[in-house]
Amino acid sequence: MYAVDRSVPGRPLRVAMLAPIAWRTPPRHYGPWELATSLLTEALVARGVDVTLFATQDSLTKATLAGVVPRPYNDDPSVDAKVWEMRHVAHVMERAAAFDIIHNQADFVPMAFSRFVQTPIVTTVHGMPSERILPMLQEYQHDVHYVAISETDRSPHLRYAATIPHGIDVDAFPLDTTPTRELLFFGRIHPDKGTAVAIKVARAAGLPLHIAGIVQDQRYFEEEVRPWIDGITVRYSGAVGGEERLRALGSAMALLHLIDFEEPFGLSVVEALACGTPVIAFRRGSMPDLIREGTTGFVVATPEQAVAAVAAIGSIDRRACRADVARRFSVHRMARDYHELYTSIIASKAQARNHPKRVAR
Repeated sequence: MYAVDRSVPGRPLRVAMLAPIAWRTPPRHYGPWELATSLLTEALVARGVDVTLFATQDSLTKATLAGVVPRPYNDDPSVDAKVWEMRHVAHVMERAAAFDIIHNQADFVPMAFSRFVQTPIVTTVHGMPSERILPMLQEYQHDVHYVAISETDRSPHLRYAATIPHGIDVDAFPLDTTPTRELLFFGRIHPDKGTAVAIKVARAAGLPLHIAGIVQDQRYFEEEVRPWIDGITVRYSGAVGGEERLRALGSAMALLHLIDFEEPFGLSVVEALACGTPVIAFRRGSMPDLIREGTTGFVVATPEQAVAAVAAIGSIDRRACRADVARRFSVHRMARDYHELYTSIIASKAQARNHPKRVAR
């Protein structure tokens, strides 16, 4: 089904990187899929891979930018998500023959095109597929190479080519060994993320809480979060980026990540750890994969255990937090793993071409 291998000795691997269009790549503040896509793209370029990034036209990259979508649909209501997503995906698929690999970071829509192109498609599955989406992924699991982002996020109903955790540019996160006596909630304000639980834990621990992130559930924010915001015991900064984001992640005594869903990865967890900030998280999703119990933070089951973990946070060596991220979750490791996956897929395709199965007569 796949095309003849176009890899030529001495020529860089040609990769089409398909980003989501909800936010710019990289995002100005929130946008975890776009952030992961950007980090991988830039790291692959640094490795000498010829990457074309298919993203919104306002995106920033050292790769070749190929965009038809003028702006992210979350930034501009005039950009119809459904219409422009179809045009965005069609744009890369119409140019499929120019690439050795298409790397899809944009969810399930590209699967519908996979049998119409001959270039191998790698898809990063950014979260455990729901029952509504699973039929789509199951249908195309023999046509597309799926990648899980954590061991705990592998669906038993899908066939995966690899598990490759996200990576970050550790050097972009300065280590802070003299934090304030303030806890941090960092992420979208939504019941899934446990903002209100973080407030209760901070109050029970007798420490102020800094909340940073976009409001994704307005009713939840108005009823469960806003009444506690007084600028002293609980302060809210909104969505933060740039230097403000780094200060928030690095200056906190600990990050409270008391989620109420099976989170597939958690970039803010790794980013906080890179700054030396230990993490207290509920035992959900990938948290046991990311946090080294008693070394980089604590994985707990109840708010009461979280309060006790806050009291014990002084036992965590902030330098150990950063060292663990540098070893396990660097962007260089992520790019290396994907680069190896791309080349193995191309090699397998070439082997299949050179040794075709004989058809019984």
